[in-house]
Amino acid sequence: MKVLGQSVIWPRRIWAALGLATALAGGLTLMACQPKAVEPAAENSEVLTLVRNAADVHSYAQPNVARVRHVDLNLTADFKAKVLKGTAALTLETDPAAKQVILDIKALDIQGVTDASGAALKYTVGKAHPIFGSPLTIELPQGAQKVVVHYQTTDKTTALQWLSPSQTEGKVHPFLFSQGQSILTRSWIPTQDSPAVRQTYTATILVPKELTAVMSAEMLTPKGEAVDGQPALKAYRFKMDAAIPPYLIALAIGDIDFRSTGKRTGVYAERAMVERSAAELEDLEKFVSAAEKIYGPYRWGRYDVLVLPPSFPFGGMENPRLTFATPTILAGDKSLVSLIAHELAHSWSGNLVTNATWDDFWLNEGFTTYFENRIMEEVYGKDRALMLQSLGYSSLEGELASIKEPGLQQLHTDLKNRDPDDGFSDVPYEKGAAFLRLLEQTFGRKRFDAYLKGYFQRYAFKGMTTEGFVADMRENLFKGEVGIEDRLKLNEWLYKPGLPSNAVKPVSDAFAKVDAQVEAFKSGTPAKDLQTGEWVTQEWQRFLEELPQDLTEAQLKDLDATFGFTTTHNSEILFDWLKIAIAHHYEPAMQPLEAFLTSQGRRKFVKPLYEDLMAQPGWGVDMAKRVYATARPLYHEVTRSTVDGIVK
Repeated sequence: MKVLGQSVIWPRRIWAALGLATALAGGLTLMACQPKAVEPAAENSEVLTLVRNAADVHSYAQPNVARVRHVDLNLTADFKAKVLKGTAALTLETDPAAKQVILDIKALDIQGVTDASGAALKYTVGKAHPIFGSPLTIELPQGAQKVVVHYQTTDKTTALQWLSPSQTEGKVHPFLFSQGQSILTRSWIPTQDSPAVRQTYTATILVPKELTAVMSAEMLTPKGEAVDGQPALKAYRFKMDAAIPPYLIALAIGDIDFRSTGKRTGVYAERAMVERSAAELEDLEKFVSAAEKIYGPYRWGRYDVLVLPPSFPFGGMENPRLTFATPTILAGDKSLVSLIAHELAHSWSGNLVTNATWDDFWLNEGFTTYFENRIMEEVYGKDRALMLQSLGYSSLEGELASIKEPGLQQLHTDLKNRDPDDGFSDVPYEKGAAFLRLLEQTFGRKRFDAYLKGYFQRYAFKGMTTEGFVADMRENLFKGEVGIEDRLKLNEWLYKPGLPSNAVKPVSDAFAKVDAQVEAFKSGTPAKDLQTGEWVTQEWQRFLEELPQDLTEAQLKDLDATFGFTTTHNSEILFDWLKIAIAHHYEPAMQPLEAFLTSQGRRKFVKPLYEDLMAQPGWGVDMAKRVYATARPLYHEVTRSTVDGIVK
């Protein structure tokens, strides 16, 4: 998932007043009920100490004083008012002297707080910050171990998108979905919204009886239950016994159907597109088996995928047990399913072992990008994996050239006083994966696989930081090998901008053949005479990316007439072609460009196309403004907030 936000500077004195500098410091004895699903502590106390001492500057919470361990949600989805309303009951662990608990909220209408018996508790809502929201401070008389927050969402709730029937595939029923990463869960659930504060949860969700609710949890009532006294509603109940970071709590409601793809895998989607979605993703069971073969048992029970309406702002979101995915991956030939391999890989790297702070985001995404490629190699072969590596590395090189802040070119970032989305780019994904490939090449695949398998076992259901990861490598991978950190250029990889000199650029033999066809076209060979054979999507991507900048109108028409780029239903190929079309103002592609921008809201596609249009004085700027005026209401807030800064 890639998020590009705007930086926000928050005065240091405010953070100090909130006590955030010690938010995760150790040394205090906690008491309260410990959920049975919490795993026993890992053996390496040095690593765990480093993780505990890492402050999360993007949360108001003080979990060393009072920590949320479990959430019970009881919410009703009101599609007419476009709100979720009900309660969140939070089970706490507290220091014996704790007088209060601090939660994160944003744009929530707090209607009251009680203890477990229903007695009112005093609370205050602090001043709202545009990015971080507000602290909700609840007094804890006699060390109360449970608080119940009565609330409802508002029209400023950024995590939720309410879709009208016309914005769905079926065009009959409305749809709702949530998107929590990185700090948006606080806008629909009052909790401690930090990746270091892992929580179990249950949920009862009341929805219109013609709709279905799904969540990132075990579904206890697959067909829903009648609601006493409310015949127009059905209740769906869910349970997540494994402690997860709050950004992974996810909900979707709509005319949703299901198709099985294996004994523990399946596909959810709108009824109107469930068959097509399941056919594209029929290899899910193979993916899970391939991943287990490399790094050990899948520990979440089921692995299902929900294909969402096209306004979903990301390619995919790795919500446990239920990946949320964009329909733009439905190419018809399985050529774009590496995205699903990526989200599945998160079941180990990200969901099982999680970055403890957003400064360490690469520990989620770099590991996952590396692991995704290993799954693709296992299922589809080394050639496909090398093509994906090469495309990713080229994208990283372009991204590094465009990022002006050296700190954002590092794997470990310093995002204090900033939106954590500022750190989202190809750097944590592709630079992180390149570093892990270097480790594999240095130590050998067999030894490195054994190390990573042990890493996921040692820190299962826990947070991790860059410092902690280095300490674990020293003990379990480097094992005292003299000079190894200097040879790896470890400090440069983790804490310096750019790519170190020992970065290994992936080489794909298939792409060498593609490049030869590019040269032939440049030399005058007509498109119909090019040797494209049975090229897969990645080869076409390479071909389009390597075409010269000075294409003539005649060449564009020749390519388009031969290969049908303007009319393709493959979103990745169409995206690359539309970028070329904008650069050359290729008129036949302008209407398809407008249709593409108004029919899906995946930010990976939307953001660069608006940027390219705005870089074209006159016609491009005019088109960007005209199209965005129509498209903006269709996009999720995550996409809108990005494009707002592009289309002035």
